[in-house]
Amino acid sequence: MTTDPKSRRRGKKERVKTARGRTASSTRWLQRQLNDPYVAEARRLGYRSRAAFKLKEIAEKYDLFKGVKTVVDLGAAPGGWCQVMREIAPKVKILAVDLQEIDPVPGVDFILGDFLEDSTYQAILDKTAGGVDAVISDMANAATGHRQTDHLRTMVLCEAGLDFALEVLNSGGFFLSKVLQGGTEGELLATLKKNFKTIRHLKPPSSRQDSRELFVLATGFKGRAQP
Repeated sequence: MTTDPKSRRRGKKERVKTARGRTASSTRWLQRQLNDPYVAEARRLGYRSRAAFKLKEIAEKYDLFKGVKTVVDLGAAPGGWCQVMREIAPKVKILAVDLQEIDPVPGVDFILGDFLEDSTYQAILDKTAGGVDAVISDMANAATGHRQTDHLRTMVLCEAGLDFALEVLNSGGFFLSKVLQGGTEGELLATLKKNFKTIRHLKPPSSRQDSRELFVLATGFKGRAQP
């Protein structure tokens, strides 16, 4: 059972001692980090980011990796999701992909590159000759502060991850990706419903309540259309 990090951090809030040289937004971010129980718990457990708890909570609730043999983690840096998978599913083969280097995670293969590029895509196929049972993505662009721009950029990443998943998943596999509230509408939602048996929108407890972040979990991949 996962311990609730919120129960570990009660008491007086810490405050940023000085905001000199910082923007108001960076000061608010630092203030939030100092008082975030998931940040503290991630440090205690050795996770590379608080985002590790998001996958852990989803995986435990839905027994996500039962029967899964191979997972591709898109946008894997800094490696927190890989750490969680290695912890709760030690026999699963994990292939992490990112544009930036990450410190090695024991038992995890890593490819440096853009999964949309042919060379990287081929490298993924070479390392997953038996197919892929799950594609997961916590990809996000740096926030611009403009709500609509951030929304569109996040959804472009989700759509790209879905297109990739539809190419590599084995029948029965699943796709898990970050989205924003209101993001899985129209064509994207239609594509998910067409190709997967069950679609869920999730907001795990570790996802900040003031954030528009959600995760879409599509399970029961129906299989690629035969030519």
